[in-house]
Amino acid sequence: MSDKTYRLLIINPGSTSTKVSLFENETSVFEKSLFHDADELLKYPHVNDQIPFRMNVILDMLKEENIDPASIDAFVGRGGSACTQPGGLTSVDQRLYDDTKNAVGGSEHPAKLGVMLAYEFNKKYGKKAYTLNPTNVDEYCDYARLTGIKGVYRVSHSHVLNQKAVAEFHAGKLGKRYEDCNFIVAHIDGGITVSAHEKGRMIDGNMGADGEGAFTPTRIGSIPVLALLDYIEEHSIEDVRLKCSRAGGFVSLFGTANSDTIHEMVEKGDRKASLVWNTMIYQICKMIGEMSTVLKGKVDGILLTGGLLRFQDIIDTIEDRCGWIAPISVYPGEMEQEALALPALKALRGELTPITYSGKNVWNGFNDIDL
Repeated sequence: MSDKTYRLLIINPGSTSTKVSLFENETSVFEKSLFHDADELLKYPHVNDQIPFRMNVILDMLKEENIDPASIDAFVGRGGSACTQPGGLTSVDQRLYDDTKNAVGGSEHPAKLGVMLAYEFNKKYGKKAYTLNPTNVDEYCDYARLTGIKGVYRVSHSHVLNQKAVAEFHAGKLGKRYEDCNFIVAHIDGGITVSAHEKGRMIDGNMGADGEGAFTPTRIGSIPVLALLDYIEEHSIEDVRLKCSRAGGFVSLFGTANSDTIHEMVEKGDRKASLVWNTMIYQICKMIGEMSTVLKGKVDGILLTGGLLRFQDIIDTIEDRCGWIAPISVYPGEMEQEALALPALKALRGELTPITYSGKNVWNGFNDIDL
C-alpha cells in the first residue's frame, strides 16, 4: 500500500441539507451538515438551479476550515436521476453529468446534485470525480416493476447508498455477509424510503421522490390517484411535481421542513402537529409491513436509519407496531460519508477499478412479453 496521503471531499446533498466531509485516507478530518430551509431552496425554480448556491456554501465552508480545494485528490458525490445503474463506484464523466442534469431517469431527487457538484469541482481543479450506489441503482425483482398501466413501470429511486451501507454493517455485526441476509431497511429523514434487501440485493421499495410511500418533511407520499387528479385540475402538474420532492409533507402542511420545529409543537400538545407527526410514523410502519411480505416473513432484521431517529418517539412507535416482524436495530443518522469515501480511496490507490457509466438502463423491459 502506498504511503501517500489522499484527500477526498465527500459531497452529500439531501432535500434539506448538504453534508460535506473531508477524509485523509481512511480518517474523517471533519464532517459538516449545512441545513437549508425550504424557503431558501424554493427560491430556485428547478433543483439544477441550486448548483451555484450549494457550491458557494461548500467553498465558504472550505475557506473557514483553511482547506484549499486544489489540494483535494478526489471529489465524491452522492448521485441519482440518470439512467438506472448497477451498484458500485462509478466515475463521473460528461455523459453521467449530462444525464443527471437532464434527469433522464425521471427522478429529480436532490441527491443528483452530488454528481453535478463533484463534476463541477473536477472541471475546476482537474481532480477525480466519483459517485457510489446512487438513488437509481436497480436490483428490483420483476414483480416490483409492473403496474396496471401498459408501458408504465416502477423503478428504483431510493436511499440506496445509506441503506446498503447500513445493511452491510449490520450483517457484519451478526457475523454474516450482507449477501446471506434478508433485511428491511428504513431510511427516515427529509425523504423516507423503506426497502426489502434479499441476499445482498434491494429487490423492492418505495419511490420516495416520486410520490410513493409515507409523506415526509418535504414530500407528499402516496395520494389516491383520483384525489390527486382533482387537485391537479385546480392547481397544476408543476405544483404537484414540486410537492413530490421539495414542497410537500410538512412544507405543505406547516410551511417549513424543520422537523425540530414540528416536534417541539408535538411536545407542547399541538393537536395538528401531533396528528401529522404520528400519521407519518403510522405510514412508515405500513411500509415496513409491506416489505415483510416481499421477503415472505423471512426477515433477519429491521434496520432503522436516518436523521429523524433523533426523535425517540419514532423509534418507540415502530418497535410497538413492527417489533413482532423481526428484531429492530437503530442506526441514527447515516453511514453515507464513509461509504462514499472508502471505495474512492481504493480507486485512487489502484485497488479498485471504477465503473464507467453506460448511459443505458440496467433493465429494459420484459423481453418477449408485450407489457
